Amino acid sequence: MTPAALAELVRNTAVEVLTARGLDTTVLPEAVTVERPRNPEHGDYATNLAMQVGKKAGVVPRDLAGWLAEALGARDEIDSAEVAGPGFLNLRLAADAQGQIVRDVLGSGADYGRGDLYQDLRVNLEFVSANPTGPIHLGGTRWAAVGDALGRVLSFEGADVTREYYFNDAGAQIDRFVSSLIAAARGEPAPEDGYGGDYVAEIAGRVVQAEPGVLELPEAERREAFRRVGVGLMFAEIKQSLHEFGTDFDVFFHEDSLHASGAVTRAVEELKESGQVYAADGAWWLRSTEHGDDKDRVLLKSDGAPAYIAGDVAYLRDKRDRGFELCIYMLGADHHGYIARLKAAAAAFGDDPDVVEVLIGQLVNLVRDGKPVRMSKRAGTVVTMEDLVGAVGVDAARYSLIRSSVDSPVDIDLDLISKHTNENPVYYVQYAHARLCSLQRNATALGIEPGPVAGADLSLLTHDREGELIRTLGEFPRVVVSAAQLREPHRVARYLEEVASAYHKFFDACRVLQPGDDEASPLTIARLQLCEATRQVLVNGLGLLGVRAPEQM
Repeated sequence: MTPAALAELVRNTAVEVLTARGLDTTVLPEAVTVERPRNPEHGDYATNLAMQVGKKAGVVPRDLAGWLAEALGARDEIDSAEVAGPGFLNLRLAADAQGQIVRDVLGSGADYGRGDLYQDLRVNLEFVSANPTGPIHLGGTRWAAVGDALGRVLSFEGADVTREYYFNDAGAQIDRFVSSLIAAARGEPAPEDGYGGDYVAEIAGRVVQAEPGVLELPEAERREAFRRVGVGLMFAEIKQSLHEFGTDFDVFFHEDSLHASGAVTRAVEELKESGQVYAADGAWWLRSTEHGDDKDRVLLKSDGAPAYIAGDVAYLRDKRDRGFELCIYMLGADHHGYIARLKAAAAAFGDDPDVVEVLIGQLVNLVRDGKPVRMSKRAGTVVTMEDLVGAVGVDAARYSLIRSSVDSPVDIDLDLISKHTNENPVYYVQYAHARLCSLQRNATALGIEPGPVAGADLSLLTHDREGELIRTLGEFPRVVVSAAQLREPHRVARYLEEVASAYHKFFDACRVLQPGDDEASPLTIARLQLCEATRQVLVNGLGLLGVRAPEQM
């Protein structure tokens, strides 16, 4: 019995108890909370339902808990129900009901944990969106891992997710990049406000190779050639790096297209017509303070040129015109101001501001030998995605970046995540899966079916370590819902570490395969079913993180 099924059983029982005593059932919440107590001695699960509704129903909470305990104790699914303190209810599942979790996992397979929280919700998930002026740095790498994992989690909960990368290919940063390429092609130092690093020289050389004589062209034509070819080469490198990192996008949206298509002008004119902008000091301003921003924002400068936010406003309008019901932006630590201005832009167009969500990610620091790693050989000033992947591999890099909340800065210890020991979280989880695969191979060699077996007696799984592992597996659907609702895929990673820990403890305490050629006992079959369910949950969870589940290590 999963926690969700148990919660439903508790609620249904509460309805019966209150009805039998002529008490108001409307005081009951739609969803009853059942949780695993910190101390296993208190039971498998606990609920504070009686304390939550007792007074509302006109009864002493402890009395209500006693009535619930009596009624639940009579259910086949419940082994015992005990009242604790002022009205807590501690529950122990019957062995067969507990075994139902294993059946659920095996029956659902790759779909175990899949839900419908956001069924058919059209979500635009924009992440990474680094300027196309250099390789992806560590901040962008964090978003590449976390954003992709969040997209997987939301999709697992039924959302129709479009992963989108916004190329900032309009504005001064591209001009500086082009100037840097031309300087490198001429063998000159980078401009004072330009870009350095070996990659600039590499791309400049490829531009000259692709466009012989480019340096002899008139300045305007020369700059256009370096812009067209050089920025294109940088785009290609970024896309390839992301693909090799396991992060692919459905849409690569170019900022420049908003200006070229007239979308920026149309968006500004629409806001003028609706009275959401006003003229002052020769410029046009968005009335963003009326929608919660700390100050009004300039849309059109006094010279008539669009301010940077004009592109953001037009981009949001474009997303809504494409039919997206929720627009999630994943931005860097220096973008807090975007939260209010993007919500204000949505409100100015007559939308609910909550169609916009902005997630802010904090910085990533690399540490080796206890000291910060600061310099990239290729990029010159920052550590890049390719540096991290080259040092530890894709799996370790992704997992390490995902497993911490993006609200906090994270230190990645390169020494730790390179170790093949239980100290390394990703190794710990992957090793649990490899160990389970090895167990399957051994069972097959003994002529025992390690996969799902109809009629297996799962009520035999009564050992404390078996129960702890089963209940941990039962938490997976709830973990996925929580990760999706809170936009926190790190919850899946931390949960997988709990599964790995529970499995290793189970394996050490409970012999699965008997020595010799004896026929497999019903207990052996039941334990193999539990092992297969554990393997499946690890596969499903690692899949949500975009991390491999290796069969051998």
